[in-house]
Amino acid sequence: MTMEPVPSPLAHRVPDLGSLELLLAVARLGSLGRAARELGITQPAASGRLRAMERLLGVALVERSPRGSRLTDAGVLVTDWARRVVEAAEAFDAGAQALRGRRDSRLRVAASMTIAEYLLPGWLIALRTERPGTAVSLLAGNSTAVAERLLAAEADLGFVEGLDVPAGLDGAVIGHDRLVVVTAPGHPWARRRAQLTAGELAATPLILRERGSGTRQVLDAALAAHGGLSEPLLELASTTAAKAAAVSGAGPSVLSELAIGEELAARRLVEIPVHGLVLRRDLRAVWPTGHRPTGPARDLLGLTR
Repeated sequence: MTMEPVPSPLAHRVPDLGSLELLLAVARLGSLGRAARELGITQPAASGRLRAMERLLGVALVERSPRGSRLTDAGVLVTDWARRVVEAAEAFDAGAQALRGRRDSRLRVAASMTIAEYLLPGWLIALRTERPGTAVSLLAGNSTAVAERLLAAEADLGFVEGLDVPAGLDGAVIGHDRLVVVTAPGHPWARRRAQLTAGELAATPLILRERGSGTRQVLDAALAAHGGLSEPLLELASTTAAKAAAVSGAGPSVLSELAIGEELAARRLVEIPVHGLVLRRDLRAVWPTGHRPTGPARDLLGLTR
């Protein structure tokens, strides 16, 4: 049984768009030189491209003379086909531009609370300057919720504060943060001379963020070797709420350094050092695995750096 020869790929048998555009320009202008200038290439480059196209097709397309360039009979026929191919490519390009325009007209961002409250506003103001026509929606939640939004295709770019990149996502570190133990000035810890120990912190009911938040993940991991966290005094869903509770004197809390600068400066909160305990975390931009940010999401990611 004889096997039919496998044809070479179409791209190896059909001239590229640049060559077809050159042939159309030669047909319209009657001169290879003028066609080259219109397309922004040198005449030797145009001649080489035309010769390569003739070799590929196996026919002469243009007759050259001192008076200019004239299409052969085969060239007239090929030019007609080329016109249809180029028109189809122009329609393809217009459709792709429309898709990009639709993509670039909106940006859906999901961010964990600390980043949403204290970092994203500045980034979005800068993005507005670069892309005034892009409408941005912000979905704020804990790090677990951010991952869920991205995996459900409900957000284009996310920001989290946990220990690592959530499953199913890729990410890049865009900054760092420190968690700080704080109390109101009237709390007994604010007056003690000896540093607090990690064991004391673990044994004390605290004002905490909810499970699934980046703050809670870091604190749980840091205190696991010291008996783990006690039952929370209060469990709140935002950094702002936890900060307000601490300022009111309800109890000690562990908050992002990004969130408490004004309160520490005004002595509405006092930082409590903890011996031998470092509560640092990475701030990450995240996106679904294999889907690197494009368009406005890529631009926002660049602004965070």
